[in-house]
Amino acid sequence: MPGFEIIGPEERAEVEQVLQSGVFMRYGFDGARQGRWPSRELEAALAARLGLRHVHVCSSGTAAVFTALAACGVGAGDEVIVPPFTFVADIEAVLWLGAIPVFAEIDETLCLDPASVAAKITSRTKAVLVVHMCGSMARVDELAVLCCRKGLLLIEDVAQAVGAGFRGKPLGTFGKAGCFSFDYVKTITCGEGGAVVTGDAELHDLVQAFTDHGHDHKGKDRGADLHPIIGLNFRISELHAAVGLAQLRKLDSILETQRRHKGFLKDGLRDVPGVTFRRLPDPAGDSATFLSFFLPTESDARQKAAALAAAGVDGCFYWYDNNWHYHRRWQHFKDLASPAELAVKRGGWLKSLHNIQVPQSDALMGRTIGMLIKLSWTENDLNQRLERMRSVLSAG
Repeated sequence: MPGFEIIGPEERAEVEQVLQSGVFMRYGFDGARQGRWPSRELEAALAARLGLRHVHVCSSGTAAVFTALAACGVGAGDEVIVPPFTFVADIEAVLWLGAIPVFAEIDETLCLDPASVAAKITSRTKAVLVVHMCGSMARVDELAVLCCRKGLLLIEDVAQAVGAGFRGKPLGTFGKAGCFSFDYVKTITCGEGGAVVTGDAELHDLVQAFTDHGHDHKGKDRGADLHPIIGLNFRISELHAAVGLAQLRKLDSILETQRRHKGFLKDGLRDVPGVTFRRLPDPAGDSATFLSFFLPTESDARQKAAALAAAGVDGCFYWYDNNWHYHRRWQHFKDLASPAELAVKRGGWLKSLHNIQVPQSDALMGRTIGMLIKLSWTENDLNQRLERMRSVLSAG
């Protein structure tokens, strides 16, 4: 990870075909595009890989989450259970739809704890947004059963875990909808891009309309399309989709490399005192984009994270202080700061988010270090990295 490390002639060839046609928009211009529809081709390839009938690619992972929630009917005053360890886009989408983010705890999977989710359900809960963080899976089977029993929507954010699965079933296919990101630093990249996947044909119709101003796309004349719903412009361009097509063909080799590199480092750290590893509900399904490990205390983790950086071990994250991915630094959310008053505030459903209480999550994240797994590491790079990590983590 990420896919930009291996951009090569395959991506250039796909993009060149789009440039030759001169058609960059995913809809219309049938005669000029020389039979190439990269967005459709990417959707078909991703659907085949996931074993789903319905895939719609869009402009970003953020757009995918926003679209999935909206198409599933999440709106004004609804509660959506979310984790405190995620990317800000998930919370942005919930708030802009006029819904209320309700924070449940994570467990040692670094994803939602099903027991905490169950405790957070109220009569206003509409959905559970599970985020498969750092390349691996939540206890998604338990969450799926819980949501089915309670009549809730399960929506999966798989932005950081493309290619991962649970017991042979791809992540993103357990709930009502799955959301993927193909931005520049994801496992496979379109430069910018995302996808909503589902097994529900009616939901897919809403998704593809919502991302294109509500167009129904039922005819060949775009100007004659009807607009059954209000939508937005979350379209992907054919240039971005073309890059994604080449990248998706490389996914198996990317996963193989990530798993080999992560396995080498993890095996080499197993005997280091005080180091324990994130829980993986299905180790075989890990996409291996990150190596996440725990140290005994928050103080230990802070000190070792700084020492790893000083020793030249780049790509290590102390998520507890991260501005983008953990709730402690989300002051703009806590203040409900926005260009205009949010519907949740105007409607009286939510005055602020200053009272997020997730002590179990704080205790875990305070002890966690996550390290990005790169595709470009050589054998020498790996040996040097392991030697430096062992030295730092073994020091008193």
